[in-house]
Amino acid sequence: MSQQTVVKTEALTKKYGDFTALDNLSIELQAGQILGFIGPNGAGKTTTIKILVGLSKPTSGTASICGVNCTVETRKIKRLVGYMPDTFGLYENMRVREYLDFFGAAFGIPRRRRQERMNAAMDMTGAAGMADLFVESLSHGMKQRVALSRIMLHDPPVLILDEPANGLDPTARVEMREMLLKLAAAGKTLIVTSHILPELSRICNMVAIMTGGKLRAFGSIDQIMKQVRAKRIIEIQLLGPGDVPTAAASAAALENASDVRPAEAESLVRFTTTVDESGLAEMLRQLMRINPGIAQFREVPQDLEDAFLSVTQQTQMPSGTGGES
Repeated sequence: MSQQTVVKTEALTKKYGDFTALDNLSIELQAGQILGFIGPNGAGKTTTIKILVGLSKPTSGTASICGVNCTVETRKIKRLVGYMPDTFGLYENMRVREYLDFFGAAFGIPRRRRQERMNAAMDMTGAAGMADLFVESLSHGMKQRVALSRIMLHDPPVLILDEPANGLDPTARVEMREMLLKLAAAGKTLIVTSHILPELSRICNMVAIMTGGKLRAFGSIDQIMKQVRAKRIIEIQLLGPGDVPTAAASAAALENASDVRPAEAESLVRFTTTVDESGLAEMLRQLMRINPGIAQFREVPQDLEDAFLSVTQQTQMPSGTGGES
């Protein structure tokens, strides 16, 4: 993967009167990376995207794509970015080939190159078999492929996709995931927003979590987990439900354990702690001295959804932001 910086924002800020929609956002993405851009409604995601694609100007700070200033050189930016919003227009009475040819002309692609670019885009998105079908006959997942083909006609290095998996069935989601990974492998830099966090975590190598216009966490998923995980969840699996009360009492007596939750039906006990690996080893030694019925002692892995909930619960959203995402 190239280490070339493709997308960069520095102290990016956008205010509407006294309301700050985006506050001092600084991120940097390399070629071939996929950024999961997540946050609740009102987080500032849409504001950021509008600035990146040249549709809005920041109050202060800068944003650039491939070194081109998103505010100053908006015509160049439109050549560097392909943007697929969560709702997009499709001309239902056109065949897919006609639809793409129309937008290829709108992008200013010469006629002699247009067919080549259409074929390349459709091959990349798996839409080649739909070329002669009417748009109105396509399923939602097929329309997503066509829309993705459209934004790739001018071969931009950056793709911004707003909820690309929204409304897709499980099979189509898997296909969309594979498609996005293929685009990243081809060197495209992707910014993907989604509320389907388990799906997003399967494709992203970078994550930005926003709330209230502020960047709360940024990095790889592993780095994000380290940033937001205040406590570790430990699970003790017992040989049988009869061992649960003793194990729960022993866990409650540990110096650095809290929130002890026994579950006799599942023969396990969970608790939270902030200790490191050596601290966990000492806990296990103490528990084993009293509880010979321990079958497993493990840390419960946390995922992107856990990280997101942790961040949003720790921050208070400002009022009056429900219309922004």
